[in-house]
Amino acid sequence: MQIEESIHIAVPPMVIDQIWSEVDRWHLWDPDTKQARLNGPFAAGTQGRIVPNKGMGIAMLVTERSAGSSFTVEGYIPLFRIHFEHTVTAVDGGSAVVHRVWFTGALAFLFGPGVARQVRQGLPKTMRSLKAYAEKRHAPLHDGEAGGAKVSTA
Repeated sequence: MQIEESIHIAVPPMVIDQIWSEVDRWHLWDPDTKQARLNGPFAAGTQGRIVPNKGMGIAMLVTERSAGSSFTVEGYIPLFRIHFEHTVTAVDGGSAVVHRVWFTGALAFLFGPGVARQVRQGLPKTMRSLKAYAEKRHAPLHDGEAGGAKVSTA
């Protein structure tokens, strides 16, 4: 079972990647995350912890990281893993962002359906929140590139 959501965001991929790399700030754009942290760099092999707004905190591991384009983290408890894959690609007018979620482990059959239901409800909100956060964060920079200040000749 895999769950996928995608969205167009009117910022370059590097803006999205920078937001993703600020793990301790995920709660600013992910309404389902109360807290997240890594015990080292944002790189494959780094462990950390994520605490959802509902439920208990779980250990997480960065399993894949391609700077500027993707990362995957795995949340885990004994015999159950939840995988979150994030990709960004450049498209006309910004970025195409895709988040995929899937489950593995001996207890996936037990925990998967309930967690999947929560993910299906929350993931669209998370994507819209990421879009709003990224576009708002990028706007002052973009305005500055265009000159930003308005001059009156009156």
